[in-house]
Amino acid sequence: MATVATTAPRHGRPPGRFRGAALGVVAWLAGIVFVLPVLWMVLTSFHSEADAATNPPSVAAALTLEGYREFFGLTGGASPWPSLINSMTASLVSTLLTLLLALPAAYALSIRPVKKWTDVLFFFLSTKMLPLVAALLPIYLFAKNTGLLDNIWALVILYTAMNLPIAVWMMQSFLSEVPVAIIEAAQLDGARLPTVLGRVVAPIALPGIAATALICFIFSWNELMFARVLTGVVAGTAPVFLTTFITSQGLFLAKVCAASLVISLPVLAAGFAAQDKLVQGLSLGAVK
Repeated sequence: MATVATTAPRHGRPPGRFRGAALGVVAWLAGIVFVLPVLWMVLTSFHSEADAATNPPSVAAALTLEGYREFFGLTGGASPWPSLINSMTASLVSTLLTLLLALPAAYALSIRPVKKWTDVLFFFLSTKMLPLVAALLPIYLFAKNTGLLDNIWALVILYTAMNLPIAVWMMQSFLSEVPVAIIEAAQLDGARLPTVLGRVVAPIALPGIAATALICFIFSWNELMFARVLTGVVAGTAPVFLTTFITSQGLFLAKVCAASLVISLPVLAAGFAAQDKLVQGLSLGAVK
């Protein structure tokens, strides 16, 4: 007697379309939670100090550019341009130096690995685990004895050293995706190591290099503690200039929001310009 196999209905798992819709709703809610403070900062930057300090907050208060005028020194305060130029100089130069040093090191650890390269890579990452406060006094004494206090090039060297471990770690994973056969073909044609790095490896790993450069730039631009201690009037950076708006007397919330928005614009612009390369670089090696 033939038996008919029946398939029991599945329970406990929603259909695929409902599960996808639920995940979409969760993603939108998470995005709103992360974006809402930024939108509130933008709105507060266009309020007067009196309206920005109200409790509960006054959402429908009149809009004004008073905070931006004070930030740019149009009302008699200090100009932010020297600090912005210092931050741009330190961030761009240190990022360029970091990439120039990290590319050969990542090449040696990925395409031409040395013995126990995992130990070498862990050593690079272990330097990032050191608390910044522990290195603050030695670095300050070194800068003082060498005449590098309040010097922008001290920050360039420091940011390069700080970002180099994470840059080597990131680029090692990116360069491991470069086909070795292409490199060997270039070497058979007589290409030396600088040519291989500049004309073969770099174009293929360009998304990963762009992602690494963007992250190093963001880390350098946002750094505050060393810039606060090692600089003064000449080499002060944008985050240091931002702290000058916080005082023990008077209202400063609208000015701080306006300054924070302006100082964040270079990082946002860089991320927006390199978003395609950033996504490609961060996804390299994710799918084999």
